[in-house]
Amino acid sequence: MVRLSGKVSVTCASPSSQDVHAARQIALAVQKGTLDPEDLSETTIADHLQTYELPDPDLLIRTSGEQRISNFLLWQVNYAELWVTETCWPEFDERLLHHAIRDFAFRDRRFG
Repeated sequence: MVRLSGKVSVTCASPSSQDVHAARQIALAVQKGTLDPEDLSETTIADHLQTYELPDPDLLIRTSGEQRISNFLLWQVNYAELWVTETCWPEFDERLLHHAIRDFAFRDRRFG
């Protein structure tokens, strides 16, 4: 994951089961009575994801030409820009990263 606000965060892999893990944690909180189902919100879900301490990505780079997110950070990438390259991960290099960032910098981002 890359943020262009002075900090750069890179995520190369994410467990696909993190959404299920979050749902289980929320269900346990409801079962224990520490969370009222009426108080469940998008923030509640985000706070229970394994990436809760990280900002949501602005840019998702997809290698190998695949034009899908493949269960990768499903909750977090809802407003991320997608950049696809035919290059496979082992060959993805600094030059391609800079290319993706340059393309991202010129996008007209719309949220919603």
